[in-house]
Amino acid sequence: LSFELKILADVGLVGFPNAGKSTFLASVTAAKPKIASYPFTTLAPNLGIVKYRGDKSFVIADIPGIIEDAHLGKGLGLRFLRHIERNAVLLFMVPADTESISKEYKILLKELKLFNPQLLDKPRILAVTKMDLIDPAKVSSIKRKLPKGIPTALISAVNQHGLDELKDKLWELINQDSLVEI
Repeated sequence: LSFELKILADVGLVGFPNAGKSTFLASVTAAKPKIASYPFTTLAPNLGIVKYRGDKSFVIADIPGIIEDAHLGKGLGLRFLRHIERNAVLLFMVPADTESISKEYKILLKELKLFNPQLLDKPRILAVTKMDLIDPAKVSSIKRKLPKGIPTALISAVNQHGLDELKDKLWELINQDSLVEI
């Protein structure tokens, strides 16, 4: 007999290397992932438990960064795309200082679709990370350029900006009736 764990966590973090996934995990949980400014710092999924409003909690999995053509085995490739299948909700993370938030989000979606089209059926949120690096005058411009059709949150794990609102959105998605499998 062979058994495979299907659900790794309630929320899986999806993004390119250095998108702020590990920093986010460390800021909302007691997890202590390795954090550095070079690509592929995270080589294995890290789990953390988010304490949410009293006695509630949910689990977040920090998945190693995905790069374009990961579905072909490029970068850490298929070995880690499999972990994304094992999360109930996907939290896409794209840094605010990237050239195009929408373009990076679309590349990540494409990689998931090419690996397993059913991943696009999972509930998802887009978090724009590293907002502490952005001039406050440019925030409205960033908001106008965000992809349509996905809930978004502007956050900074470093200064804790927007984290409570993001946790609220995640909790709501995790607890949707449609996520319950019989």
